[in-house]
Amino acid sequence: MIYPLCGLLFGALFGAFRAKARGGKLQDLLQWGAAFAVIFGLIGLFVLIFIERSYV
Repeated sequence: MIYPLCGLLFGALFGAFRAKARGGKLQDLLQWGAAFAVIFGLIGLFVLIFIERSYV
């Protein structure tokens, strides 16, 4: 359960830092943060599913 949550948090921070490095405003930080949070959250979800399936 922790992998998708960590993916969401890491993705939001990574997206916000990436937008800030490109000179983005607040809306850019929020949009990039949300997009990367969804992407990394899904990656974390697939990692969790893979780990759960491999132990059963």
